[in-house]
Amino acid sequence: MSINIDKRDRASLFRARLAQAMDEKSMTQSGLARDVGVDRSTISQLLSGQGARLPNAQVVAECAAALDVSADWLLGLTDRPERLADLLATSLTMTEAPRALIDETIFGWHKEAAGFKVRHVPATLPDMLKTQTMLRWEYEPQLGRTADQAIGASEDRLNWMRRSGSDYEIALPRHEIDSFVRAEGYYRGLPAEVRTEQIERLRALYEQLYPALRIYVFDARRVFSAPITVFGPLLAVLYMGRHYIAFRDTARVAGFTAHFDWLVREAESGAREFATVLDELAGEAGLRG
Repeated sequence: MSINIDKRDRASLFRARLAQAMDEKSMTQSGLARDVGVDRSTISQLLSGQGARLPNAQVVAECAAALDVSADWLLGLTDRPERLADLLATSLTMTEAPRALIDETIFGWHKEAAGFKVRHVPATLPDMLKTQTMLRWEYEPQLGRTADQAIGASEDRLNWMRRSGSDYEIALPRHEIDSFVRAEGYYRGLPAEVRTEQIERLRALYEQLYPALRIYVFDARRVFSAPITVFGPLLAVLYMGRHYIAFRDTARVAGFTAHFDWLVREAESGAREFATVLDELAGEAGLRG
């Protein structure tokens, strides 16, 4: 957050923050002078000087580096003392994304966001809404004998999410649902009976969970989104395939939120119409309603 103050007050703030950082670092004037490469008298003047004059940029930068704080914080340009590299290290992380059902990392993020709205653009149909047969068809080739355990965990987590107090908004591209009901692309080879059962489960879950669960359908020829999840105001996660890239800084989470809200505004069908869209596509594909 930027701090708007005049030059005299900024100089006073610089002296106070320099003294604070030295105290927290247990740094003496002689020690700081040695690290910065100036005389001890220079540091003494920085701490006790009067007026609106600030030291030159190089001295400020060297002091910040020696005291492990940001130069912007010393100058009163931000209220965050952390250096940019440290802020980035904590606000942006890359986590491995295993080929599995709702993994522990994702589940941990859901628990952290309990009570907040979760906005989600999935890579396929959302795992939490899939039938066991659908999950088995999709994951058993990769998970083998552990598929049963993973499917059971998925059911447990869906039950937890129902009690979490979070609203879930999901934005799906129309072509994803179309490919599913027609068994094309990613869903090639998916038997008709599995698709029919999945459609019935989607319809039933939606009826049970709406309006806590809202699904919007958008046209990817007009608007586009990579797979993302926004966990309230806390966290935004971009799915890259092998990894999740997680952002925790307020500005980027707000940016992802605005992106999702744009998808909702541009959706070709609202949350109330999802079941109708599903039935229409199923009918076109020759699946029974």
